Amino acid sequence: MNMKNERNRICPTCQGKKYLEGNCECNMEWRGNQKGDDWEDCRCTPKLECSACSGTGYLKTGPTR
Repeated sequence: MNMKNERNRICPTCQGKKYLEGNCECNMEWRGNQKGDDWEDCRCTPKLECSACSGTGYLKTGPTR
């Protein structure tokens, strides 16, 4: 017998991973950031907590019977 009051299903936005991966775009023409003697040719966004499931990886679907 299932003792949970609520059922959960995997979040379709993050696929249960709890966060969304950042994206990177690389282009040698940008030469945007210099770290020490090296140049960074890529611009990356950080990974973010999934806003659809608030970082839990699951969506609550309602009470069980």
